[in-house]
Amino acid sequence: MANPTFESTVATGKHPQRVGLPAWLALICIVTFTVLLSAGAAIYKNAPPIPMTIVSPQQEVILTQANIQAGQEAYLARGGQHIGSIWGHGSYLAPDWTADVLHRWGLATAGVIYNNNPNFSQTDLEALPAVERAILQTQVQQDFKANRYGPETQALTLTAAQTQGLQTVFADYQTLLSQGSAVHSIPRGWFTDGGQIRDVTSFFTWTAWAASANRPNAPFSYTANFPHDDLISNQAPAQFLIWSIVSVIVLIAAIAFFLFIYITQEDAEDVQPVTTRPAIRIATPSQKVTTLFFGVAMTLFLVQILMGMVTAHYAVEGDGFYGVPIQQYLPYAASRTWHLQLAVFWIATCWLAAGLYFGPRFGKHEPKFQAWGNGGLLVALTIVVVGSLIGSWAGVQGLLGDKSFWFGHQGYEYVELGRLWQLLLIGGMVFWLWLMFRALKPALQAEGSKTGLNHFFLYSAITIPLFYSAGLMYTNHTPLSIAEYWRWWVVHLWVEGFFEVFATVAIAYLCSELGFLKRSTALRATYLTTILYLGSGVIGTLHHLYFSGTPVFIAAMGSVASALEVVPLTLIGFEVVKSLKLSQEAQGFYRLPLKFFLATCFWNLVGAGVFGFLINPPIVLYYSQGLNTTPIHAHSALYGVYGSLAIALMLFALREITPDSAWDEQNFNFSFWWINGGLGIMMVCGLIPNGFYQLVQSVNHGTWYARSAEVISSPWMRWTVWLRIPGDIIFSVGALVLVFSVGRAIVAIFRQPTQSQPTDLATEVR
Repeated sequence: MANPTFESTVATGKHPQRVGLPAWLALICIVTFTVLLSAGAAIYKNAPPIPMTIVSPQQEVILTQANIQAGQEAYLARGGQHIGSIWGHGSYLAPDWTADVLHRWGLATAGVIYNNNPNFSQTDLEALPAVERAILQTQVQQDFKANRYGPETQALTLTAAQTQGLQTVFADYQTLLSQGSAVHSIPRGWFTDGGQIRDVTSFFTWTAWAASANRPNAPFSYTANFPHDDLISNQAPAQFLIWSIVSVIVLIAAIAFFLFIYITQEDAEDVQPVTTRPAIRIATPSQKVTTLFFGVAMTLFLVQILMGMVTAHYAVEGDGFYGVPIQQYLPYAASRTWHLQLAVFWIATCWLAAGLYFGPRFGKHEPKFQAWGNGGLLVALTIVVVGSLIGSWAGVQGLLGDKSFWFGHQGYEYVELGRLWQLLLIGGMVFWLWLMFRALKPALQAEGSKTGLNHFFLYSAITIPLFYSAGLMYTNHTPLSIAEYWRWWVVHLWVEGFFEVFATVAIAYLCSELGFLKRSTALRATYLTTILYLGSGVIGTLHHLYFSGTPVFIAAMGSVASALEVVPLTLIGFEVVKSLKLSQEAQGFYRLPLKFFLATCFWNLVGAGVFGFLINPPIVLYYSQGLNTTPIHAHSALYGVYGSLAIALMLFALREITPDSAWDEQNFNFSFWWINGGLGIMMVCGLIPNGFYQLVQSVNHGTWYARSAEVISSPWMRWTVWLRIPGDIIFSVGALVLVFSVGRAIVAIFRQPTQSQPTDLATEVR
């Protein structure tokens, strides 16, 4: 990849890869974060208003801002996005509360207009003659689309029909939220206080109003007419189709450009043939302790799989698990919370442990008391994990009251843990960063250049606690549009952006250390890959925010930028594959870690690329947001990309310090194929047919119907849940074998002597 012509266009100075590419990376970061922060300022300014009062035509107060805010806090405290969704963000079994309230409200309003009967049903509406129905729907649309919010008075005035129809919605929700619903896995007694139920329904009502009333001087609502509902004329804005077409064109052009650059820069001299088998290393004391992190991660992995089985089963048996009534002890919201929390925890634990292992490895220095520091961090992280899991369960059960935000459940996906546990986790990551720095310090001092591979490794590590801290920018009473903006900084930029950059740097560094790649090649490939990550991914964060009460230009920027996210990770994958062709001995030694890394590249293309792009174009996401199309992407990307990457890093570390006698190549290979094969079967037989069936219902009838009991409990949906079981079982067997093999390796490592400073050991230890 050493083409002077290309380098001269992006670099100046004696060392182009160390001067030019870092400058380009800095420029990319400045530009993209300026755009993202500017978009955030626009989101703040244009967020849907929360009226001080909602009044009838006679100016009678129906709801107040205090009701809405109290309802939001109560809803989030009891699991929030893990029991239903708002504006499509959340779980998929209970209703989307915005869509459900909006349609119920629209029907009740139609009934009042038609024959003064607020108990009007969808069946009644469909029974009307076509002309009569069209006239009635036009009248309903006029009531809902007109924006009667007064900025001066901060009062929202409803029509007489809306006022009367809303009473029916509140009556329905007094029953639903107190008595629950087995079909939707809403537990009986989810809320018991009548006033609290009214507040929660008030919050849902406000989200429904924001989803239907047109923005000032715009022909669509605050949520760009999401959710889809023909009754109140919520249909996709025409520009969504245009930006979707543009995003496809950008994707095709980006792939062509990427391949052209890669092919034209290829240079076989960059590849370093490795003809000798790498030596087994003796672990330093801190590296031995680090292997315990991997053991903890694998334990969390198994529990996460179990919680996934329980959560999936709720789709066919809404109040139990194979006849065992577990709903009162482990409700759906709790099992789903644990399933997602544990996914983040075990993957992040592997990545953090890899950093602790590679610090002394790359720095060639074992600081004093490093093992004690690693051990203390492991204990602290264990306390945070256990504490947050217990707290989130207690929050869902309603045991913490108004303290849930701090000690229990924040209510948002992937950032569920209470604020106290979140702060402790950030503190733990800062301590992790310090441990890494002190081990890497000699290499940093010897490197000279501030843009070399050692420094890049440190910079990528700094971003880990930094961007997780974005989750502190909102609370449980922050307006939803603003909270979602910052939450996606954590989910998208932390997990999908900077953690992936950190892992890529680590693998590139390792490849250069092992001689797979020249150091200059690894550094250049790392910079190019990171530029691609951040150049697309930072602004691409906005593709999560199309319908979160944001200005519609967010969809334009998010769709075009995130179309580029399909490309990046394959660059370093191509380099590894090319190098391994000339490094057969090393390939044999690192065969299994590299297999999991190449699986990362595969699932990045399929899960993050194909299935991610499935829900990326605005016109597609308009109909698929909040449906089971999203778990297609989530499962294949979260495990397929980030899980595989975490396992690859773990196995790279373990392979170097595990004696051959304890390295079970056959079992690791078995687990690789069963895990990936099981995931594929789960997708093909369960998630894909399940999600696309719902998508058809959403397009034909509306979001409310795709999330209704008629669809959720339909034979097709139930059978597709059952059909994924073989894939789940195969995946679980593979995971069990992986955990067993990792445990065996860790035991063998602890039986070996330790080395005070990192070094290679001759082959007799094998």
